[in-house]
Amino acid sequence: MNRLSLWIALAGLLVGSSAMAYERAALIRLEGPVTPMMQAFMERKLDTARDRGADLVILEIDSPGGYLHTTYEMIDVLRDLPWARTVAYIPDEAISGAAIVALACDEIVMAPRARLGDAGPIVAGEDGLFRHAEQKVLSELAAHLRDLAESKGRSPALVEAMADRNLVVYQVTNRETGEVRYWSQAELDSASDAEQWERGKPVFETREDKFLTVTGERAVELGLAAETVDSQTELVDRYDLTEPIIELRPGAVDTTVYILNRPIVTGILFVIGLIALFAELSAPGISVGGLISGLCFALFFWSRFLGGTSTWLEVTLFLVGLVFLALEFFVIPGFGIAGLSGIALMLVSVLMASQDFVIPSTGRELETLGRSAGVVVVSGVVVLVAGVMMTRWLGEIPLLGRLALRPPSDPGQDASMLDKGDKPMAAAAHPLVAVGDWGEAHSPLRPAGRAKFGDHYLDVVADGSYVSAGQQIRVIAIEGNRVVVQPIE
Repeated sequence: MNRLSLWIALAGLLVGSSAMAYERAALIRLEGPVTPMMQAFMERKLDTARDRGADLVILEIDSPGGYLHTTYEMIDVLRDLPWARTVAYIPDEAISGAAIVALACDEIVMAPRARLGDAGPIVAGEDGLFRHAEQKVLSELAAHLRDLAESKGRSPALVEAMADRNLVVYQVTNRETGEVRYWSQAELDSASDAEQWERGKPVFETREDKFLTVTGERAVELGLAAETVDSQTELVDRYDLTEPIIELRPGAVDTTVYILNRPIVTGILFVIGLIALFAELSAPGISVGGLISGLCFALFFWSRFLGGTSTWLEVTLFLVGLVFLALEFFVIPGFGIAGLSGIALMLVSVLMASQDFVIPSTGRELETLGRSAGVVVVSGVVVLVAGVMMTRWLGEIPLLGRLALRPPSDPGQDASMLDKGDKPMAAAAHPLVAVGDWGEAHSPLRPAGRAKFGDHYLDVVADGSYVSAGQQIRVIAIEGNRVVVQPIE
């Protein structure tokens, strides 16, 4: 047996002996793109695994990669996990950011034909096309990768080659001990004992203009992975656990968060919430409209909290915007700076809560921003159309007509009606007022609001003009429960 084989055998004995020390393992599946939602899911399940006493955490990773900043945050959580040993199990692929997440684990175990690597970042250019990241981004990523590799006992050069397509790595052998390492030419030239190392052939997967990508078998040969297994059963047998493995699958909360984060569901929440808010502002009072709107936006921000993209900052901005909008409706006449500022703050808070970045720097981030903005724009158009329809037919649609609280009807009230010229008309359609009656605007009419007629308060609609609170008005038309008024000059 040569010295290289002896080193491999000793390493295998050490791994085998360490595996005997674990009693309880937790398995967490990370599937799909690396996003803030995946990060939040992983952190919730890690908390569950710790609470259930796991001393070995197995992350089953099957992912094409995703956001770079999310990847950084995930490796910060995994690399120094103090209460358990971490194992990345790759049955199919861990590419790009997912490969970096796997490298943050203490061990990597792969299926023989599974793939690991290709971690070169891409960004969107000004023309919208995707390109390889600039050198500044690559240098920062290379530093992260080298530090990560050294902390886990893997070759820094091989790990860096996953993100640097022009880095060539060589197999070098110590002339005295026979120890084999994988270095770049720069590492070899800078070694203090460079004369003791003999440079061999380059690693085939690190040839120029190629990001290092290896199979499970090749990863074991290069020391990037500990072992290959053909199934999850073999993986469990490898650690000889004394208790059944704990599989932490997505629960009801995880499924609900996933559904609520879907663009179409988000759009539906926006439309319903904004229409209900419009109805509440048009007919003030804590009514069904306010409750429905509050529920919709509470669900939105709750799902974004658990999805990892929202913080209290976004909630605060939304509430401040809502206050500005209320001031514009109920306190400040007209529609000006307060109203526009409120709408702007609400839109900004919704966009910020839909992503965990401010300015997109990669292709995926630009795509996310476009999707979030698209949902907001489409929802706004739908709400605008619905608002026009509600203003016109609010009194004729039974469901919408019940959104606001109304005073009880008075059967004894005079039911005669007059048109604009005070000519007799058919029997009154409204039990409390008639055409020609005078009253006073109780709230600003923009164009809908509330007015006082004698001792009664009614929901009314102004005839296309703004009416300030306290101004005298006159009923000019009654259409079902819809009372149309005009200001008296």
